[in-house]
Amino acid sequence: MAKKNINNDVLLANIIKGIEEVKGNDIDILDLREIDTAVCDYFVICNGNSNTQVNAIVNSIQKTVSKEIKDKPWHVEGTDNAEWVLMDYVCIVVHVFQKHIREYYTIESLWGDAKITKIENKY
Repeated sequence: MAKKNINNDVLLANIIKGIEEVKGNDIDILDLREIDTAVCDYFVICNGNSNTQVNAIVNSIQKTVSKEIKDKPWHVEGTDNAEWVLMDYVCIVVHVFQKHIREYYTIESLWGDAKITKIENKY
């Protein structure tokens, strides 16, 4: 599922960096590579406290990934209301939620077989 021979680890690191730069919360990485029905290799899930912060996280991820590895998402949706924004980098899909929407959908529970890595907040 590699896209343009970009190393998933490098893309993942830059996505996390983009989230952390604008203080995105509760970052989880779901490793889906061992799940036959998965549509990508990883989900990155995080949340912000408002639609403004959700859009800031999305913009920061796009800016960081574009600057560092010259890549951009294949598709982005949800920025109009910024309650749940999905960013599709083909092999990595990023979900940026407002906290209450994330708690409602609990998409981590839908992928119970995935290995989940929690990223500790740096602030």
